[in-house]
Parts: sequence; C-alpha cells; structure tokens
Amino acid sequence: MYFPRAAGIPNFIPQILSMKLLSLVFLTFFLHFCGSPRQAQTEKETRILTGADQTEKYIPLLQGKRVAIMANPTSVIGSTHLVDSLKKRGVNIVKVFGPEHGFRGNASAGVHVADETDPATGIPVISLYGTKNKPSKEDLANVDILIYDLQDVGCRFYTNINALARLMDACYENGKELMILDRPNPNGYFVDGPVLDMKFKSGIGMFPIPIAHGLTVGEFAQMVNGEGWLTNKVKCPLTIIPVANYNHDMPYTLPVKPSPNLNTQQSILLYPSTCLFEGTYLNHGRGTYFPFTVLGSPELKGKFDFTFTPTSIKGMSETPLFMDQLCYGLDLRNYDVQQLRRSRQINLQWMIELYKASPHTGKIFDNKLSKEMGTIEKLTGSALFRQQIIEGKPEKEIRASWEPALSEYKTMRKKYLLYP
Repeated sequence: MYFPRAAGIPNFIPQILSMKLLSLVFLTFFLHFCGSPRQAQTEKETRILTGADQTEKYIPLLQGKRVAIMANPTSVIGSTHLVDSLKKRGVNIVKVFGPEHGFRGNASAGVHVADETDPATGIPVISLYGTKNKPSKEDLANVDILIYDLQDVGCRFYTNINALARLMDACYENGKELMILDRPNPNGYFVDGPVLDMKFKSGIGMFPIPIAHGLTVGEFAQMVNGEGWLTNKVKCPLTIIPVANYNHDMPYTLPVKPSPNLNTQQSILLYPSTCLFEGTYLNHGRGTYFPFTVLGSPELKGKFDFTFTPTSIKGMSETPLFMDQLCYGLDLRNYDVQQLRRSRQINLQWMIELYKASPHTGKIFDNKLSKEMGTIEKLTGSALFRQQIIEGKPEKEIRASWEPALSEYKTMRKKYLLYP
C-alpha cells in the first residue's frame, strides 16, 4: 500500500500508518467471520454440553484403568462416536456392551443381538439384548470402570433406563465403578401418565414411574438408588458427569436418532403419546419411514382420507402390522408439537378418536390378533385404561384416575433432580 509523502514527514511514518491500517482490516475481518475470543467463550458457556462433550472432566478419571462402555450410535462427542474418540485419546477400552438395536444400531426393535467384534476398532462387543440382559462376573473380570452413555427419550417404555438399572446391579455385585455421561431429555419438559402398577412390570416397564418421567438418565440413576429399586435395595456408587447449561424446559434436538424407529425429532416428541398404539390393533407407522407419526388401519377406510402402506423394512420393521395393506388414519407428521409443550400432557384424544372411529372396537386391544401387538396394560401401566376407552370415559376422568400416584411421584422426583 502506497502513501504519498508530504514534505518534512519522515520515511517511516507512512510505513507505520500502512501497518496499522492492515492490522485494522485484519482485525475487522477476524471479528466478523470468527468472532471475538470472549464471544467464543460466551457461546461455550451457554451452549448445551453433554456429559460426553466435557472430556476434561472425566478422561483424567480413566487414566490407568481398563474401561468398558455401554454405548449405541447416540454415544457421540460432537460427530464422532464416543468409543472411537476415547480410543484415539489413549483410553484403554477393553470391551463394549450393546443394548437393544446393537452397539452400532443396525438391529430392529425387539430382535435379539449377538456378541461380535467391532470391525472399526477390534474391540469385543458383548450384547445385553440377546441371551442375557446384564454383564456377567466373567464379562467384568478384566474391567475396572464402566461408562454408561445412551441417549434416552424420557419414557418409561423406552428400555435404555432398564439397561442402566441392570448395569447398576452388575457393578454393585462385582465391585466395579460406574460412570454416567448424562444427556438432555428431549421430553424432559413434562411429567405425565399413569404411574406403573407393578403387577404389570415387564421388559418395557420395570419401575413405578409414569409414562413421561421427566428425568435424565443421571437423575433416574439417583432415583433408583434413593428409592431402593436395585436388587436387595443396594446402592450402586455413581460418578455422574452432568450436562452443562441445561434445564428441563429447554427444547433439545437430538444430534443422532436414538433408535431406528425414532428417526425424526417429530417422532421423538410424539413418542410418549403415540407409543401407546403399540398396544392396539392399529399400525403406528412401523413399516414406514415415518414411524410414530402416522396411525391407522385398513378398517378405517371411509373414516379418514389419509393413507399409508406398511412394508417390510430391514433394520426398522421386517413384519409390521398390516404389512402391504393400505391403511387409513391420522397423519401427525406436521402436527404442531408446541401444543404438547403448552399442555405438558400426553395426547389422549388420538386414542379416543381412533377407537370411536373403528367399526370393530372389540379388536382394538386384543393382542391375540397379531404378534406385532403389545399389551395395553404394560404400556400404560394401568389396569383401568383399556376399560375407560371402551366405555367412552372423558379424558378428564381418565386423568383423574392417575391420581394421587402421579402427584406423589412428582414430589418424590424433586429429590433427585440435577437440573432446574
């Protein structure tokens, strides 16, 4: 850059001015495109950081230890899988435990998963959704500490919390450390539904909590310990790495789909309401690429205009209810989920509407009709719900039957919260 030199001005003055101007231009460019260091720090201080993201808080605790990790595709640091990332950072990972759908997430819902060796890392993968559901003494013999890092969606019938409780049992029984890398609950903004009547305890409901429990997995683990829900009411020692900059009311979009059939944010937010249809003779989107966002059956022809056809989809649903049949019903793919956030309630009107529209109401809850159906009592946790829908009870009366257990749970829950 050239400055004409006026008489009497030393030669170095234009050079200084030129350097200052260049510095000013560069600084303006940097601030515009990169932001100031303080701005970057502020963004880090306000952005939600999962437990896994905060490596500085837990990698030092893993030094010199043989580590096992319970993980699936949601176990990520940024866009990299937790196992891959920690291995590159020198953590000694000796094995991985895989839950439903498998470690890399390529198994359908309910399909047993076999042990394997992970081709990407060479690490042995022990399935806890096959011949056994918790680690054996032999599995843990060469392990010093276990890490649990699975994304939950805040529902009693989403089985990751059951896997956590079994892992807590195994760690206590074998004297192993357990670390939980906590993650936000995308449905953590509300608590609703019947508290599980323990006579309906099953693989999709093991604890006396409502359908939408309003907890992160770290909070749930504290509740399991505090309420004495482990075998013989033991308490498993825990190290929890909490989520930073998070509260329960914050909307949270999952960076990775939590399971093959919860493949969109819409399906995740509808799931507390639409998963109840697994206990009905209605297809809830399995066998489509938009599960849990459409509802219907062939028998609803003439009652609804919207149609969809379930088909066999490997890795999602190989034998869906009403496979290759045209179904009529409700399309919730564009439903305004803000209505759910405003109400802070499970939607019961879809169940009421579809039951009333069915020409053969006696079939709706008859799970002898298809092996693809669940049991409505196991899903709702209530002995009353089936008959309440059959008798056409109003929603207000149905909700009233959830009390006082629901309010008592809400009070108890407060003891275990890590976040506002």
